[in-house]
Amino acid sequence: MNPQEVYCGKETICTVDGLHFNSMYNARVKAFNSTGEGEYSELIGLQTAEVAWFTFDSTLSGGPGSGLNFINDNRTVSVDGWEHRVALGSVGFSRGVHYWEFTIDKYTADTDPAFGIARIDVARDKMLGKDDKGFAMYIDRQRSWFQHNSVHERRVEGGISSGSTIGVLLDLERHTLHFIVNEMPQGSVAFRDLYGVFYPAVSVNRGVTLTLHTGLDAPHMDYH
Repeated sequence: MNPQEVYCGKETICTVDGLHFNSMYNARVKAFNSTGEGEYSELIGLQTAEVAWFTFDSTLSGGPGSGLNFINDNRTVSVDGWEHRVALGSVGFSRGVHYWEFTIDKYTADTDPAFGIARIDVARDKMLGKDDKGFAMYIDRQRSWFQHNSVHERRVEGGISSGSTIGVLLDLERHTLHFIVNEMPQGSVAFRDLYGVFYPAVSVNRGVTLTLHTGLDAPHMDYH
């Protein structure tokens, strides 16, 4: 593979975007000034983090006019209106195994937040899973359903309340998506044959406030 230049400038520290998690990269550097360029250094091995740390991204989620309220360094989200609004995470995944959780900080209305993943061009103004860009589990006080492209199926008993925890396991080695509610699997594999780039996503409306937790180790799941 041909080397790719990722930075040229006066700073001695730089950030390289677009790297995969839990991967090895080789890097080399060279100095230059007004008289010319030096030789490249020997290759340096760089290891990226084993797990992903990310937040909600207010810009990807639609910007100031989205109706979403972000606090806690973009880790907590709520919305004032009754219509669902989709909030996207700040990273997209195309390979590897990734796990994140949401805690339900407030749940006071008869509503059903949706949790899952989405492609970057998902509809932001409807429940996650209503179009073909979102893959979701929506859940109320008593039960949940899996939803994609407005098809909802496989009702599972067991709901949420204030203090509940929702886990999302995206396994792009097996190309599957799982959900966990209060440390218990919510049904079997929710979605299969997932290929491409996916962003962590959630849709909420009035009466729900939730907080995102990342940098977590993936639990072991039954893939049958």
